[in-house]
Amino acid sequence: MELWSDPVILARIQFAFTISFHIVFPAFTIGLASYLAVLEWRWLRTDNSVYLDLYRFWVRIFAVAFGMGVVSGVVMSYQFGTNWSVFSDQVANVIGPLLGLEVLTAFFLEASFLGIMLFGMNRVSRGMHFAATCIVAVGTLISAFWILSANSWMQTPQGFDLLADGRLIANDWLAVIFNPSFPYRLAHMVAAAYLTTAFVVGGVAAWYLWRKCHVEHARIMLANATLMAVLVAPMQLFIGDLHGLNTFAHQPAKVAAMEGIWDDEQGAALRLFGWPDAKTETTRYAVEIPRLASLILTHDANGEIRGLKSWPRNERPPVAIVFWSFRIMVGIGMLMIVLGVISAWSYMRGRLYTRRWLQLVWMGMMPSGFVALLAGWFVTEIGRQPYTVYAVLRTADSISPAILGTQVLWSLLAFVLMYSFVFGAGSYYILRLIGKGPVGLQGTPKYYQHSIKSSRFPANSKPGEPHA
Repeated sequence: MELWSDPVILARIQFAFTISFHIVFPAFTIGLASYLAVLEWRWLRTDNSVYLDLYRFWVRIFAVAFGMGVVSGVVMSYQFGTNWSVFSDQVANVIGPLLGLEVLTAFFLEASFLGIMLFGMNRVSRGMHFAATCIVAVGTLISAFWILSANSWMQTPQGFDLLADGRLIANDWLAVIFNPSFPYRLAHMVAAAYLTTAFVVGGVAAWYLWRKCHVEHARIMLANATLMAVLVAPMQLFIGDLHGLNTFAHQPAKVAAMEGIWDDEQGAALRLFGWPDAKTETTRYAVEIPRLASLILTHDANGEIRGLKSWPRNERPPVAIVFWSFRIMVGIGMLMIVLGVISAWSYMRGRLYTRRWLQLVWMGMMPSGFVALLAGWFVTEIGRQPYTVYAVLRTADSISPAILGTQVLWSLLAFVLMYSFVFGAGSYYILRLIGKGPVGLQGTPKYYQHSIKSSRFPANSKPGEPHA
């Protein structure tokens, strides 16, 4: 069957398109909400108006990103019913309550306090406003908890019974929620969200320093981003290693695709680069480090790794996409570590804010977190194929009955056009906000100007100028 008439392939492309748009916004807002809490805490502790300027600057960007995340998430829910009704019917008793708990415990919490966070700075006490910011930040993490639990269950399902009619029903909710891969995926995703935000903040700061504007604000942002990069990026490497070991134990075919290994190997080499060829079942032009893959995955240089030939062709994930997406993710992670170390060293030597080449690197790395995030998501989701629920429900059996490829194709084209317009406009507005930069005290609500004027930081100081 041709690509453009196959409803399964088209439905997968449509869901991949919408979730790729969606995932970048929640990930960004998870990190940004926590950063906003830090900024407001620093302002309350120091009364330094620069922190308030930064809070008011980033909270506007947060509001736009949060809104786009909500809109893009609603669209995916409809696809469960239109394109994947068999999947929805068979797993509803397990996935449904998890998604419902995400709405009840996280979305309602965020929605209740988001208004105070965005519009209450002139209407509630400082403590109440800070509490609202913290609650929204916690709400984003709770949301990640439930969404990652549901997705992880689809990767490593347990705690359920299979009924005679094909439906799945939970028999142990703790086993469902805390399935084997969930702790690693949650930690990996939250760390990725923080790094994504850190490199956006650092890139914006570097751009301001390059243009020699908002210098005082930019110094704080770049120092914050450097601290996150030097601490969280190496931590992410450690978390990723644990996640890889877990995947090797529960989804060995995915690991074989990630490593481009076709035959069972003892002392398997790590293939740095190459081209996995599914027709010849070889990885061509491979650049290898002997025994390193076995050492990493089994902690034994002579350990055995199963190759893709251990599974029938129809049980293997698409190898090339998984192979290269994994390398993009890891490669960007290593660059983050290197940049974090160099920036920390430059900070200690007093050169972080003056090295022009370093500012260029930070600007270039600004979108790196989003790219690594999407690459990691491709590894996770494409590597699970040919299943929607791993080893339980096949993707081909999850599609809505009697759905036509042309129907999915036209809706996909409509999504592409609509997303290009809506999210293009939202992204343009965010870039406009970044171009405008942090507002000064002229934009500060009167409620807060009293505390600022009474502090040791003069209220008439301009952004970019040192305080007396």
